[in-house]
Amino acid sequence: MTEATSAPVSSPRAKRVSTRVGAIAESATLKVDAKAKALKAEGRPVIGFGAGEPDFPTPPYIVEAAVEACRDPKNHRYTPAGGLPELKNAIVAKTKRDSGYEIDASQVLVTNGGKQAIYEAFAAMLDPEDEVIVPAPYWTTYPEAIQLAGGVPVEVLADETQDYKVTVEQLQAALTPKTKVLLFVSPSNPTGAVYTADEIRAIGAWVQENNLWVMTDEIYEHLVYGDIETGSMPVLCPDLADYTVVVNGVAKTYAMTGWRVGWVIGPKDIIKAASNLQSHATSNVANVSQRAAIAALENDLSAVDEMKVAFDRRRKLIVSMLNEIEGFYCPTPLGAFYAYPSVKGMLGKTYDGKLIETSAELAEYILEKAEVAVVPGEAFGSPGYLRLSYALGDADLVEGITRVQNLFA
Repeated sequence: MTEATSAPVSSPRAKRVSTRVGAIAESATLKVDAKAKALKAEGRPVIGFGAGEPDFPTPPYIVEAAVEACRDPKNHRYTPAGGLPELKNAIVAKTKRDSGYEIDASQVLVTNGGKQAIYEAFAAMLDPEDEVIVPAPYWTTYPEAIQLAGGVPVEVLADETQDYKVTVEQLQAALTPKTKVLLFVSPSNPTGAVYTADEIRAIGAWVQENNLWVMTDEIYEHLVYGDIETGSMPVLCPDLADYTVVVNGVAKTYAMTGWRVGWVIGPKDIIKAASNLQSHATSNVANVSQRAAIAALENDLSAVDEMKVAFDRRRKLIVSMLNEIEGFYCPTPLGAFYAYPSVKGMLGKTYDGKLIETSAELAEYILEKAEVAVVPGEAFGSPGYLRLSYALGDADLVEGITRVQNLFA
């Protein structure tokens, strides 16, 4: 048997992975979650703050709808690639009920979760070299989806001194002749920041003045705390409706992360183009999941209201406990289920004989010494921070943050 030899540089085999796909980074949040689970499987008592996943089970009435769907042979077959008509109609009704945005079913594409919705929307909107303004800290998938679709992410950083919210002045400074889309996310992952209605109107007016598009991710729309006045971009800025794409899904609201049902709402030409792409990429979302999503959307919001009470309690608790750690500064998030403390005061110091210079190194140190998994700010375009999801049980939350407190006591 002869040893395998490397292909000549000029050979088609010389480049094993395409440049486009090879440039994609692994999801940092899923990587941290997977590492935490692997350590748990080894018997280590790791507490994971990495995954943005409610710890509640999917409500029973949704599960029962799925069980019934499994028994119906019509759900064993292909259905329209863009989504079941019944689910599209449910999304239309839910969108009007929850945000006051009136659409019709031709403006809806049902996708395999929010990530597919985001990618397909960008793929339908962007040509090569089109720029997308991406406020940072950002969810780790956004820049990757933009680049995979051929676009160029342009990051605009908002730090804790401005409650992690970008200003019109910052957006203007990032504007170039190649700018096509503004990515707008409120409530935010990873920071929990929520823009007020007036802030949204101001940003919308800037978008309109510059003839741009908006892609707005509303997956956390129901997880807003306190009495802050906010809303949906196309409702608060109706002149932008024909240039706005909305991404949403059932994952966070109904504790259905594993069911993989999301959707895109947008102008009919964008939805048609994205639907054509999906027809070749994945075809229809699993029918059982779609039937479960119908049950979720056609019911009331009592399930999310119950979860929200727990999230609100945990939100206050985690912020209080993190701010007791010298070198941590955690603003109070107003939405989603994440805390995003600055740990810049912890960096450049030596712990157990080891110099910690970055938040990535700090996260590794916390995992190694305290057996607590957190995601470093590098994953979100803002080194010097950590993201902690408080969508986990109260006991684990207290135990995990107490371990971090004790580590740096």
